[in-house]
Amino acid sequence: MSDLQPVASRTAPPLVRAPARTSASEVRMETVEVSAMYGKFTAVKEVSLRFAANRVHALIGPSGCGKSTFLRALNRMHELSEHGWITGRVLLDGQDIYGSRVNAMQLRRRVGMVFQRPTPFPTMSIYDNVAAGLRVHGRHRRAELDTVVEQSLQQAALWDEVKERLRASAMTLSGGQQQRLCIARTVAPSPDVVLLDEPTASLDPQSTQRIEELLFELKRDYTIVIVTHNMQQAARVSDTTSFFYMGTMVESGPTRQIFTTPADEQTEAYITGRFG
Repeated sequence: MSDLQPVASRTAPPLVRAPARTSASEVRMETVEVSAMYGKFTAVKEVSLRFAANRVHALIGPSGCGKSTFLRALNRMHELSEHGWITGRVLLDGQDIYGSRVNAMQLRRRVGMVFQRPTPFPTMSIYDNVAAGLRVHGRHRRAELDTVVEQSLQQAALWDEVKERLRASAMTLSGGQQQRLCIARTVAPSPDVVLLDEPTASLDPQSTQRIEELLFELKRDYTIVIVTHNMQQAARVSDTTSFFYMGTMVESGPTRQIFTTPADEQTEAYITGRFG
């Protein structure tokens, strides 16, 4: 790794949106030998993966294996960590997101993230939470905001529960509702990719089921990458699965194959509960 240089030194044209989606087999995002560091410590080691459009991709593995760090590298959140930097390339529709002319804030509009614990803006109403990202990007017309807020809450399966109290504080919602509100806020700017870092880890079983059902609807419009420690959840919701161990991506493939006939002994040991 000593011959690699931090990605910040690259130059690249600004990100532009690709033509309208055409096929579920289309590669929406790709990593090429991505390593993620905290100072001199390497948390993720030379991971190359492809994420097809309109699919749910699960990242599994024991705690501390690099899954969340890798996920955060996909929308440049990792560089906000103390001493965080990466090598390799992350491509969105074939364009390097770490190019020197790429605006990180605009990138995160196209590659949104939902975190482990619900993170609604506590001082804002339900409506303003969803509209926040739109206002940042210059969309202020009330009629347009109203339309997008409703559509986003519909996509997050939350509209019917909150449509009569949009001006109430987001903190009046239950934990599961708050997480769906965060999903609505993430999809409001119409991203290409949605990243979810253990989005149901702090939720009760009923709320977890609602989120899982929601993923089947959301993948019609978005490419989804989800980190989960729940093997049953990964098997239920994902189309493809990648197994991480000690910073290395050990194996990746169709979820059914990973869970029934894994090619690597480490994957089989983890799937069957012999470690983890």
